[in-house]
Amino acid sequence: MLKVSVISPEKVLYEGDASSVVAPGFDGELGILTGHAPMITALGAGTLRVEGGAGSQRFSVAGGFLQVVDDQVRVVTEKATAI
Repeated sequence: MLKVSVISPEKVLYEGDASSVVAPGFDGELGILTGHAPMITALGAGTLRVEGGAGSQRFSVAGGFLQVVDDQVRVVTEKATAI
């Protein structure tokens, strides 16, 4: 299980467990599953999907970065809204 945080300058939009995350990377979509290698990448504009735990959560994001370390996924974005 992944521990996921979605943070914008205004507030924490999501914090909880997920089975997968699909994010709009700067140069294409990327998927994160349990056991993913550590990484950090820039985000582009698009839809961030968090699957599992409490069902499916979707956010419109624009810019920022995504970090994966030890099954923890942190999304820090300049602008995000729940869809």
